[in-house]
Amino acid sequence: MTFCKNIFIFLFFLLITSCNNNKKLPAPADTVALLQQMQELATVEYTITKVVKASDDKTWFKIGSRKILITCEATVKAGIDLKSLKEEDISVSGKTITIQLPEPKILSVNMPPENIKVAYQKVDLFRDAFTSGERNALLVQAEQQIKNAGTELGAIEQAKVNSQLVLSRFLMQLGFEKVNLTYNKASHNGRQ
Repeated sequence: MTFCKNIFIFLFFLLITSCNNNKKLPAPADTVALLQQMQELATVEYTITKVVKASDDKTWFKIGSRKILITCEATVKAGIDLKSLKEEDISVSGKTITIQLPEPKILSVNMPPENIKVAYQKVDLFRDAFTSGERNALLVQAEQQIKNAGTELGAIEQAKVNSQLVLSRFLMQLGFEKVNLTYNKASHNGRQ
């Protein structure tokens, strides 16, 4: 009987504490610390395939041609960098919190070596094969094109929407009833 009584008391205690609407809200400095711990909050992930081709058969002083076709697949993540958040970016009024967030951006482009393949290569008799330096230069170019493609596909705008959803829910769980999230380009451009 004592065991049932203890469980009843525990459940009653949980009910009372969960119904308490006077939950103490964290101070702005504590909220900043909590958000900064998230660091880079990636809320969008795209997988993008890129085909890179190179040919240098237009050079008049070289006999023959060289052509290469490389396919690569990369993962692009977009979101916001919460490490740059400062206490002056947050204001609290009662149970309302307003935060000026850094602008969303492409956080990373990950192109694993196993997803890079030479699909086609033709090197004529009097020419040298493509060097690893030349291939790496093509992959750097592909990485930048993949990053641009992520932006063109709307990753930044989707990251903005998703970040607001994630952060609003997180802040409401902390006890805030109204959450206002804005993006301030002017104050965060220098921190990227």
